[in-house]
Amino acid sequence: MALIVLRCVFILVAAGVAVSMFSLLPDDPPWLIWAALIGMLSLAIAVIALDMLIKRKRIDTISAVYFGLLVGLLLTYMVGVALTPLLEHNDFKDWIQLALGTLLCYACISFLIQTKDDFRFVIPYVEFDKDVKGLKPYLLDTSAVIDGRIADVVDTQALDNPLFMPRFVLGELQNIADSSDKLRRSRGRRGLDILNRLRSSKNVDFHIHDRELAEMEGHEVDMKLVLLAKHLDGKLVTGDYNLNKVAKIHNVHVINLNDLSNALKPVFLPGERVDVRIVKAGEEEGQGVGYLDDGTMIVVESGRPHVGQEVRIGVTSVLQTSAGRMIFGRFEKLTESGR
Repeated sequence: MALIVLRCVFILVAAGVAVSMFSLLPDDPPWLIWAALIGMLSLAIAVIALDMLIKRKRIDTISAVYFGLLVGLLLTYMVGVALTPLLEHNDFKDWIQLALGTLLCYACISFLIQTKDDFRFVIPYVEFDKDVKGLKPYLLDTSAVIDGRIADVVDTQALDNPLFMPRFVLGELQNIADSSDKLRRSRGRRGLDILNRLRSSKNVDFHIHDRELAEMEGHEVDMKLVLLAKHLDGKLVTGDYNLNKVAKIHNVHVINLNDLSNALKPVFLPGERVDVRIVKAGEEEGQGVGYLDDGTMIVVESGRPHVGQEVRIGVTSVLQTSAGRMIFGRFEKLTESGR
């Protein structure tokens, strides 16, 4: 409602500005006043339409433009005062000041946009809001992108956090995609496809983070990622076991995709019945091995004679390991589809 009132007032003010401009010049023909009125109203409506089309407005970018313009105009005034003795009798004084102001405003805005992630000087409530849980950036590493499950998580709209892909990680992914090894090359290209999917998704705020910190100089990609996450007060999203350990040493929070996947797998208690297809023989005598749809391995006692058949088992125990969850069960009978 507040936005609707604001836009209506904006249109009325635009119309008033158009009329007031020509009311000062009574000799102008009436058609010119009407043309100005229609032109101002059209411009106001176009601005409102553009405002409505741009759904996501980032406060840090808007603040960078605002403060950059403010500092640029201030510098233009100061430089203009300093150059007054030199430009006092110059016929192009106004043009020189206009060109100088344009250059300084662009330079200030460009500088602030490129460095807005390195320091925060915005309104106090914005800085406070950044500490609220759920708004800290998630930094992706190569393994998380190649894995591909992060794109499926994004599609569920379970993430409100912005996703950052550091430029140096993107470079590593491109090197993998250009590898002479066929397997590495296919993995790299899959990662690039996942990145394009994330970039085009409307369910997440995705960014390529370009800047590197001075302390990153000379470090490997994994260490750079840890330092950047610590600097941005963000979390790492990875499936890399070693990176997970290194991040925890530096007190950087990690979202391990494997742990997340395991946490979302169904829980089976001893005594429950599960239908599974035996796909191969197990390591121990008489054992058979099957898999659930989510990849959970099930070891079936007395299941070896039923390889290739679907059986019903009784769960005897569940083992949780760093590699995933394993279910142990005992063969009970063949299912209807397994006969």
